[in-house]
Amino acid sequence: MRILNTILDFVFPSVCLSCGKGGVDLCLECLSDSPVAERESAKWIFPLFDYRHPPIKKAVWLLKYSSKRRLAKIFAEALYFRILEELAELEVMENFRQPILIPIPLSKKRQRERGFNQAELICRELIKLDTGKNFTLAENVLIKPKDTEHQARIEDRGKRLKNLIGSFAVKNSKEIQTIKDRNIILIDDVTTTGATLNEAKKTLKLAGARKVIAFAVAH
Repeated sequence: MRILNTILDFVFPSVCLSCGKGGVDLCLECLSDSPVAERESAKWIFPLFDYRHPPIKKAVWLLKYSSKRRLAKIFAEALYFRILEELAELEVMENFRQPILIPIPLSKKRQRERGFNQAELICRELIKLDTGKNFTLAENVLIKPKDTEHQARIEDRGKRLKNLIGSFAVKNSKEIQTIKDRNIILIDDVTTTGATLNEAKKTLKLAGARKVIAFAVAH
């Protein structure tokens, strides 16, 4: 898949989805000018952009389903400064220090089909940007043993919530010790109703996490 994508990138060079600038799938200038997420979400969830904005929606789709992994770096750069803004306030107001990044996991089936987890890719890029100054990364702590239906395909809110019940777990007792009494930052690409993030938060809190917040590229 990577070799195929490299060949396709050579034959069909990347251009910005918004302005057409060559060499990048979505330039930082256009990303910065994208409309911010304004739809209501829980106070502990911090989405950046409006998912209804066509370039944002297309960029997320390209990352998830066309293996445009370079977009993970672009999204991470936008998320990083937003995370730092919130941390500056939370450290003082709520003693939210030394947080751990945890990506929203995929089920084993979906990860095999896709070949990667886009939230993990974003987390790894965030760690590169941060170089250990503000947070660390804990992969494979939160797992998804249950293969659920895509939330976007379920219109009824009650069914969405029921679909996610019990869908997450903390991997084992060793990982429970990793997050016990720790502050957690969940990372996802898109949040819609917040049900996925809420279920993940509930799982982590039951395992002993101190405080959980979340960031998403879009809402």
